[in-house]
Amino acid sequence: MPAMLAIRAGGRQFPAGNGRDAADAAKRVTVDFPRALRDRRTRRRLSQLELALRAGTTQRHLSFIESGRSVPGRNMVVRLAEGLELPLRERNELLVAAGYAPAYPESPLDDPVLAPVRTAIGHILRGHLPYPALVVDRDGGLIAANEAFGLITEGADPVLLGAGANVYRLALHPRGLAPRIGNLAEWARHILTRLGHLPELRDELTRYVPAPEPSAGQLGFAVPLHLRTSLGELRLMTTVTTFATAVDVTLSELKLEAFLPVDTTTAGILRRFAGGTDATGPATAPGRAHGLGRPAGDRGRS
Repeated sequence: MPAMLAIRAGGRQFPAGNGRDAADAAKRVTVDFPRALRDRRTRRRLSQLELALRAGTTQRHLSFIESGRSVPGRNMVVRLAEGLELPLRERNELLVAAGYAPAYPESPLDDPVLAPVRTAIGHILRGHLPYPALVVDRDGGLIAANEAFGLITEGADPVLLGAGANVYRLALHPRGLAPRIGNLAEWARHILTRLGHLPELRDELTRYVPAPEPSAGQLGFAVPLHLRTSLGELRLMTTVTTFATAVDVTLSELKLEAFLPVDTTTAGILRRFAGGTDATGPATAPGRAHGLGRPAGDRGRS
């Protein structure tokens, strides 16, 4: 299973220098905080009063903070970030913008402190068999997968399954799953809506996707994936699970994506495929093994 990069700053938070340089650096950082706070609040369509109530302060105080007339303490920044329900990475960014050290660690996935997480991931992936399941990071980097994922990826270019594999690119690339997806335009919309924080990848993948056809009536309760395989066509829906109470950035950004059969035919195909694999062995897919040992630094390459 490839490990996530730790993005930890070593040593000083701000560049070394004399007292005036350090003070100027801190001032430059804090100048951006009012705008950073205001932008995040408006994106979430919260009024100053609503956010103030969530953070346990007054609308007047929040107004002063957003105008730069008042400098918030560290605890106030944390409360504002919690009130905005920001992801842990953004909470750290907001603290840094205010001139404070990040509050939440970002550990490599192979760090001993996350050993229980790696064990839990392994149990969950094996427990979902004979159905496919995988774990991805915030950018779609493949962290781990169970054996059933091999049927999903059969025939894909090994380059797309190599070190730094990105599951979104794997799904929509012409040398990935795209030629075997029967409802590519529809399924692609499901993927592209996840990529607002990755504009370059979204632009790339959009070029691979045909224009959607007008929908004919009710789609049903979920958008299924129609995927042709050597054992027959699969019709799958997905669920996404996260570690809801995480206080480590790495852990908070992991997503477990589990595929479930929409019909009995799909369930039968997946059971037949599982009968030909070792359900207790390491998770594998064509072209690579998915374990916990990929060195930090490979993440994100394609």
